[in-house]
Amino acid sequence: MLKIINELALLSEGRNGICRLAFSEADLKARQYMMNIMKESGFAVRLDPIGNIIARYESGTVEEGAPAVVTGSHLDTVPEGGKYDGVLGVAVAWSAVQRLKEKQLPLSHPVEVVVFAAEESSRFNFATMGSKAMAGMANIHAWSKAKDQNGISFSDALTTAGLTLSDVPGATRSKKDIKAFVELHIEQGRILEQEHCVIGIVESIAAPTRLKITVEGTAAHAGTTPIEDRQDALVSAAMIILAVRNIAAEQSYEGTVATVGAIKASPGVINVIPGKVEMWVDIRGTRQENVIEVLQEIKDAISTIADDQDTPVSIEVISSEKPAQMDEGINELVKAVCRDLNIPYTRVDSRAGHDAMNMAHIAPTALIFLPCHEGISHNPEEFVATEHISIGIDVLTETIYRIAK
Repeated sequence: MLKIINELALLSEGRNGICRLAFSEADLKARQYMMNIMKESGFAVRLDPIGNIIARYESGTVEEGAPAVVTGSHLDTVPEGGKYDGVLGVAVAWSAVQRLKEKQLPLSHPVEVVVFAAEESSRFNFATMGSKAMAGMANIHAWSKAKDQNGISFSDALTTAGLTLSDVPGATRSKKDIKAFVELHIEQGRILEQEHCVIGIVESIAAPTRLKITVEGTAAHAGTTPIEDRQDALVSAAMIILAVRNIAAEQSYEGTVATVGAIKASPGVINVIPGKVEMWVDIRGTRQENVIEVLQEIKDAISTIADDQDTPVSIEVISSEKPAQMDEGINELVKAVCRDLNIPYTRVDSRAGHDAMNMAHIAPTALIFLPCHEGISHNPEEFVATEHISIGIDVLTETIYRIAK
C-alpha cells in the first residue's frame, strides 16, 4: 500500500511537491497506473462517462442484484500539493478490499473501490466533478464553459482522456445501486493531533460557495494621475479583501470562513494604475444559514466600497453548495469498530469539501479522517504516519465488512 502512495508521487508535473491536475498527463498516468493494479488483481474494472474508475469485488456469497458498498477517493492534486491528499483514501480503500478478498470473508453485497475524477478545483474551478456526476449533480451547462489557465476547456480535457462531455450524465448511479459509501481521507487540520486521536468520525462537511468579483476602474499613468483623481481598481480590491477577511473573522466562532484565494490585476504592469481586477472568493461553513449571512454581508460591503471609490463591482456566484450531513447509523458503526479495536477516536466536522458530500445525496455516507502531521495539507510537507495508515486500513476494512456482510 505504501508502494502505491510512493509510486503515485513520482507521477507529477511539478518541481516542488506533487502537481497532478485533473485530466493532465500526470493525472492520466496515475489513473492508468491504478487501473493496471486493479486489473492485475483480478477485479472487474470499468470507467464511467466522466472517468471515474470503478473496481468491483464480489465474494461467492453475494446476493443477486444486491447494492454495492462503495469506498474510495481521488488521485488528482492541487499544484505543489502533498502525496497523501486523496491518494491515501484510494490506497487504503484498495488495501481494505484486497484484505476482504484474501480472507474470503462471506459478503452479501459487492464492494467497489472508486477513484473519483477531478476532485480538486485547481484546474477548472469546479470541485468534486466526478462524484457530482455519479450523484446526478453534473452541471453540464456550466462545465461546458470551464477552461483552465491555458485556455484548455474541460470538454477538450475529457476528449483527451477518451471521454465526451455530453455523455457525462450517464455516470449517474441510482440510489438503489449503492448501499453505502465510506471515504477515508487525511484530516487536513489539527484536531486529531491535539486530541490524541487516530480516527476522526465526520458529522458534517462544509460546502463551498464561490464568487468571482470584478472591479472596474480606469487605467491611467502611474506618475501623472493625481491620487484624488484615480479610479484604482486594485485599491478597491484591497478594501474588498480586507472586508471579506473581517466579515469572516466575525463569524469564525460559527466555523464559517471566507478566503480571497486568487487575484488578477489588469494591465498588470508597474507604471499603470490598474483598470480592472478580478478575484475569486471561497466561502464555506457547516451551517448553511451562516454561509448565507456571510455572503450577504460581503455583498453589502462591496456595494459600499464600490460607491465610495467610484469603481463599479460585479459579483458572480460561480457555485453554491449546501453542507452535507453524514449518516448517523454508519457513524455509530465506525464508533463501534474503533471501540472494538481499542482505537482512540473523536467526532469532528470537515471544513474542506470531499467527494463524500456528493455521495451523501444518493447513499448513506460516512467520512473517516486520519491525522496528518501538524494539520499540513495542500503542501509538499504533508505527512501521515505509517502506523496511522495501518490503523486506517483496519478500521475501513472492518467497517466495510460489517456493512457488506
